[in-house]
Amino acid sequence: MLIEKIQNVFPRPTDIPKTLLNGIPCIQTDYLINGEIRVWDGPRQEVLSPVWVAGDTDPKPFFIGEYPLLTEAQAFQALDAAVAAYDHGRGLWPTLSVAERIDHMERFVFRMIEAKDRVVRFLMWEVGKSLQDSGKEFDRTIKYINDTLVALKDLDRISSRFTIEEGIIGQIRRAPMGVVLCMGPFNYPLNETFTTLIPALVMGNTVVLKPPKHGALLYAPLLAAFFDVFPKGVINVIYGEGRKVIPPLMASGKISVLGLIGTSKTANALKKQHPTPNRLRCVLGLEAKNPAIVLKGADLDLAMRECVLGCLSFNGQRCTALKILFVEAGIADAFLERFNAAVNALSFGMPWREGVFVTPVAEKGKTDYLRELVSDAVAQGARVVNTAGATIFGSFFFPAVLYPVNPKMRVYHEEQFGPVIPVLPFDKIDEPIEYMINSSYGQQVSIFGSDPDQIARLIDPLVNQVCRVNINSQCQRGPDTFPFTGRKDSAEGTLSVSDALRVFSIRTLVAAKQTDLNKQIITRIVRDHKSKFLATDFIL
Repeated sequence: MLIEKIQNVFPRPTDIPKTLLNGIPCIQTDYLINGEIRVWDGPRQEVLSPVWVAGDTDPKPFFIGEYPLLTEAQAFQALDAAVAAYDHGRGLWPTLSVAERIDHMERFVFRMIEAKDRVVRFLMWEVGKSLQDSGKEFDRTIKYINDTLVALKDLDRISSRFTIEEGIIGQIRRAPMGVVLCMGPFNYPLNETFTTLIPALVMGNTVVLKPPKHGALLYAPLLAAFFDVFPKGVINVIYGEGRKVIPPLMASGKISVLGLIGTSKTANALKKQHPTPNRLRCVLGLEAKNPAIVLKGADLDLAMRECVLGCLSFNGQRCTALKILFVEAGIADAFLERFNAAVNALSFGMPWREGVFVTPVAEKGKTDYLRELVSDAVAQGARVVNTAGATIFGSFFFPAVLYPVNPKMRVYHEEQFGPVIPVLPFDKIDEPIEYMINSSYGQQVSIFGSDPDQIARLIDPLVNQVCRVNINSQCQRGPDTFPFTGRKDSAEGTLSVSDALRVFSIRTLVAAKQTDLNKQIITRIVRDHKSKFLATDFIL
């Protein structure tokens, strides 16, 4: 019955709500460079949704639009515009006061909210995220922007005073870095991209933004807002194949900050392109292989619920997803019984269905990769222990629970980034700890248990392996005010509301000896508002 439902998962065209087809297909020809919305008449990239459509024969991917395939020439035009707008720190944007930049960003938020319905629809169609979760991603992004502005006001208030030390008068504030290259991921193409874009902008940097391959169309409704709100050259939006348009920009040496949410392979390749890497600041959110450790004495129902959410929210296509489960051997059978039942009870289907949890996977070819992981694990002694696990139909992959997994299997080491859940029994707590020590990744871990002494003994070594230890809860990013980073190949720099403001800026000091003349000079500058930097204005 379950397999039959999977094989009938895709809709016919007439089954799609008409309201969701407004603006579909979207033939995107516009791009933004140097304060101009330009029209591209060259080749375009076809965009096929992970949602397939049934017909008289086999289902086929649903065509939802096209976006420009710009060339290296347009990429350099965008870079030159950003460089000119920054103008070695003399441009309009980097010399605005903090209050003025905040005003621009508040106007952008207003314009962005006006485009919400279109952005949310594109988000659903492009990456297969449920309509409900697409709306949540938009709302979370708005909250992130507003929280960032609040944090910036707090930061500026702290900086709006002078310090006197050893006869030196000084004011320490934060100044921009230069030109930022922002590249976001397909799984959170709006929210994660904006976690680098927004702090980069409000700190006075200029930006070249390359939307993700999956999630490019959702930026079409935002181009007009970027154009209307920000001075020319401050933000430039380019489309195209990243491997063609991005390396030349890095090789130019004109990029001051790389803001990338992606893979360590991509990050390493781009960093190598920069001619003076010592001048390049990197803010990177990369891959992870977050484990869960389920101990004897844990509340198994709680552990099961949190692990299901942690493993399978948005089909496991999250860097923060739980990607491997270590379960103490004595409770493995009891845990798996609960876990498998919960997985097989998950609502699945098209992303607009209310309450849907499992949807088609976003990336072309991903089902083939997941099939290979499962086949390799089975060949090495694992079993698919849940009914219909690993059933594939088009772009749909029903979650597969693999047990028992061992180090010989690819899924033990590789970040699957999809609905495949490897489960390992363990006898000694050293086993999951050694796994984390030897892993290339170090983002988060989840511990499920009830013994405070046992959990405490785990916390102390694990905080030196990962950057977040979760107790009786899934791995996650939020709240956005908490630090979000990782060790090893999982991150570089810290992305959160307040930390992000700091990584996209640099502490800068104006200082003078405490003489009568200098006191008079500083007083006149501050009193008469002659400087945007050297000031004591207090933003409410």
